[in-house]
Amino acid sequence: MKNITNYIKLTLPILMILFVSCDKDDEDLTPPTITLVGSTSIEVNLYSTYTDPGYSASDDIDGDITSLVVIGGDTVDTDTEGSYTVTYDVSDAAGNQAIQASRTISVVPNAVNAPATYAFTRNGDSTVSFGGQSTRLAQSNELYDALNAQTGVDVDALNLMFAGGSDGKSAGFTDETLNGTTKLIRSKTSASAMRGSSAVKASFDAWIQEYVNDVMPNYGVDAAPGQAGAFGKYAFNSKGHEIDQLFFKGLIGAFTLDQIVNNYIDSDYLESYKEDNTNDVISGSSYPYTTMEHKWDEGFGYLYGHEGEDIATAGSAPSGAGNLLMKYFKKVNDSDSKDPQIANDVYNAFITGRAAIVAKNYTVMEEQSAIIKQKLSSVIGHYAIHYLSGAITNIGTSTGADRLNAFHGLSEGYGFILSLQFTNDGSDSPYFTKDEVDTYLAQIDDFYTVEVSTLQSIHDEIKSRFGI
Repeated sequence: MKNITNYIKLTLPILMILFVSCDKDDEDLTPPTITLVGSTSIEVNLYSTYTDPGYSASDDIDGDITSLVVIGGDTVDTDTEGSYTVTYDVSDAAGNQAIQASRTISVVPNAVNAPATYAFTRNGDSTVSFGGQSTRLAQSNELYDALNAQTGVDVDALNLMFAGGSDGKSAGFTDETLNGTTKLIRSKTSASAMRGSSAVKASFDAWIQEYVNDVMPNYGVDAAPGQAGAFGKYAFNSKGHEIDQLFFKGLIGAFTLDQIVNNYIDSDYLESYKEDNTNDVISGSSYPYTTMEHKWDEGFGYLYGHEGEDIATAGSAPSGAGNLLMKYFKKVNDSDSKDPQIANDVYNAFITGRAAIVAKNYTVMEEQSAIIKQKLSSVIGHYAIHYLSGAITNIGTSTGADRLNAFHGLSEGYGFILSLQFTNDGSDSPYFTKDEVDTYLAQIDDFYTVEVSTLQSIHDEIKSRFGI
């Protein structure tokens, strides 16, 4: 018995050691592994769809445990530019946790591939359309001629061309293709949500009345202080205003510029069309465009929509057609002392902005919009300065009727000053507010008595704000 007891005492520790050793061999201490399919750093385009390339997880004991992987970290929002980190975690049945895997997804703006000219297609069909703008520009040419006629027009005839008939359709034009449309100049005058003013619109109505009722009947009378009449080929009202120049130089800002920079290419205006553009919703019937693409084209059309404009060469050789913004845009471009690169800069900005809309890169679109706003607004600044400078020189020390030779240019200057309120500095602020413009116009209202020092002060302030 003693020998057996001694045997047990000797073997029991050995058995215990063996038992513990075997237990250690059976314990699972190895963590599983996670393998990512594809790169750990991925770029995706803004407004695209992101799909995880995949992953797998395996364990030396449990085998394939991919279904147990827990995905965490950031939720990838492809509608918001930025960097997102997605994490992948898994544990095996023994509780061993894998080394966390991660993938970085960068949501980046779409590349903008601008064509050489303003030509855009979808499935081989042109998406560019600005026929309504071409119609209004053609209407403005006939209206200009009518406002320069000495006889043969009346208030009703001019109002038909400017505002249309009681049925809301255009009328009164000798070119029948311009009649019977819903395209009306007045409806787009001082009409943007940003700068529109019923008071300014009413000024154009009043000028039509004044031209017919006060100026035309006095073509045979010499113009003089307090007396509407003629001076050479020009006709002035009782304050020396040449109505057609006030009207058309005012339309440059209140009509063409306002519709471009404060309406059709403005990001706030375009915002309501952004979702459909992002989702490639086609709204055009004759042309397969999205509404946002079309709105941008309409802004383009208010500058380049004149009959005969060669769109392919408009960047290097704008036509200068018509009597509105394009005419003075070309003058600025052709002057070494003004901005001889403006035509190229604006044309390329229109192209790049339109290409950015196609690419859904709205940041680039806004950058190009700002360029266009600043550049086209500068045309108003350049020519307000130009005509004020000429008037200052021509008036000199003269008074009363001796100033008459300055009034044609000063009338043009008046119209450009009125247009200042429709400028846009690129951040949606005008270079001059309506209140400032109204103050200036009141100060120069009577051309026969306005002080040269007042003209000089206005001239200098415009020059300063535009930096030209």
